Amino acid sequence: MAIPKILVVDDDMVAAELLSEVLVREGYDVKITTDGREAVRLGEKEFFDIVITDLKMPDFSGLEVLKAFTLASPSSVVIVITAFGSFDTAMDAIKNGAYDYMVKPFRIDEIKSKVRRCVEQQKVLSRSSGEEVPPPPPFKTIIGSSPMMLEIYKTVARASSSDAPVLITGESGTGKELIARAIQENGPRSLMPYVVVNCATFPENLLESELFGHVKGAFTNALTDKRGLFEEADGGTCFMDEIGDMPISLQVKLLRVLQTSEIRRIGDTASRTINVRFIAATNKALDELVAAKEFREDLYYRLHVVTINLPPLRAHLEDVPLLVEHFFRKAVSKTKKDVRCISKEAMEVLTSYHWPGNIRQLENTIERAIALTSNRALMVSDIPLELMHRGRPDEGELKSLPTLMEVKLDYIEKVLRETGGNQVKAAEILGVDRKTLYRLLKKPKY
Repeated sequence: MAIPKILVVDDDMVAAELLSEVLVREGYDVKITTDGREAVRLGEKEFFDIVITDLKMPDFSGLEVLKAFTLASPSSVVIVITAFGSFDTAMDAIKNGAYDYMVKPFRIDEIKSKVRRCVEQQKVLSRSSGEEVPPPPPFKTIIGSSPMMLEIYKTVARASSSDAPVLITGESGTGKELIARAIQENGPRSLMPYVVVNCATFPENLLESELFGHVKGAFTNALTDKRGLFEEADGGTCFMDEIGDMPISLQVKLLRVLQTSEIRRIGDTASRTINVRFIAATNKALDELVAAKEFREDLYYRLHVVTINLPPLRAHLEDVPLLVEHFFRKAVSKTKKDVRCISKEAMEVLTSYHWPGNIRQLENTIERAIALTSNRALMVSDIPLELMHRGRPDEGELKSLPTLMEVKLDYIEKVLRETGGNQVKAAEILGVDRKTLYRLLKKPKY
């Protein structure tokens, strides 16, 4: 097999050269460019197995590079990297054909691993171009840029184009319904019905009628025929929240619907065919319910095709400032109050709390604070007292970890000290040429 060819696109020449050297040492044929348009011109002249492009570049963005290669060279695998991770950018990248999406600073081992997977994929890729995928419909942004949330965004983007059942798990208040709606709104059923069923709010006999419908005379007070929610969702999506609370007797009927795409109204003798995409959610551990014989194992595996595990907010507290700003603007808009900002001290309290009620508790806290404050800036005095006295559950203040560039520059300085400032010898020890070393020394650490 020929040596895989990689094109690195980054307007930061130092970053591009660093990545190039890493990949060359792995045995790849690497070219670099700092200009998005030049990358497209290079792609018109020769084939690149892999394109690694920065997202934010002047004049011609990484997203434009991605679109150009997807159209002109569909067999090229594109990895998008950015220093500004968000749901929208992740969705744009994945929906427009990116193989993966990474946020700076990333570990060298991580990019090497992803490139190796790309190379393996290239061995089985067809050289023919696929059918063009229409752009996704507009979507209201999900907030968060932590690595955990970015992985979830990629799963949502990939699940959106499929009809496979999706199981969303996570504690109460983590945003399961928001994720379900994101899958529906970014998929081919976006303009079709979206029906929400909360399995915990209905008694067993009423839930069956709500789901399947009934015919006139099926039971007392069944005065007319009634369409069930499954029929209402025909052609679209049915989101079944709190699926872990569904009675066992109905679980077998739901399993049949998933297997046959048929439903039968209560009291009816004929079945009806439906075309529904199912998304389920639960805050319970279904595997434990299966072991306790409280949830059917066959239904569990039928729903467990695509699984999205939402982390509790305490596991990604770095997203709290973004969430606070979002809920702050939302609450101010709703109340029409002249509250203009959040004080630094109030933000510190909000980011140090462990949020047992997760994102829902955070939103309610901000909404309450805005509703009750008489200040133009949200102050510590506006924050509920219970948040002041409870920090993170298991640890004190976390020390900030250094970025990859900081680690690199610290190590370069150490090598230079050991070599008495001899840049030639330092470059040999570091495994880079003098030109790269000089550029690195010019790079600010902070």
